[in-house]
Amino acid sequence: MPIAAIEDPVAFYKCLADDTRLKCLLLILMYSELCVCDLTSALELSQPKVSRHLAELRKCGLLQDERRGKWVYYQLNPVLPNWCKDVLRNTAKHSTDYLEQVIARMEKAQTSQTRCQPA
Repeated sequence: MPIAAIEDPVAFYKCLADDTRLKCLLLILMYSELCVCDLTSALELSQPKVSRHLAELRKCGLLQDERRGKWVYYQLNPVLPNWCKDVLRNTAKHSTDYLEQVIARMEKAQTSQTRCQPA
């Protein structure tokens, strides 16, 4: 199946054109891998809403997922072209104000008991 964002720059940018999707991608880039529960804490959104956005990012070819017990973990798609990774890295590097609150909430959740618990 063709991966839209990898084949077409316009599709790539359309995938990024949503606040929730962009924040999810940047957080996953920064932490290498995150679970849905990490993202729900960071974004203060419901699990179904976050999962819907993550599904869209998978459909775009930007993410891959791996199920571990009852949890699903997300990473950047390793076949994503370097130019796409460069765009994401530069966006994360120059968006500290944009990401400050979500990072703080996620790190707080990761140190508390509200983090994903093993199945």
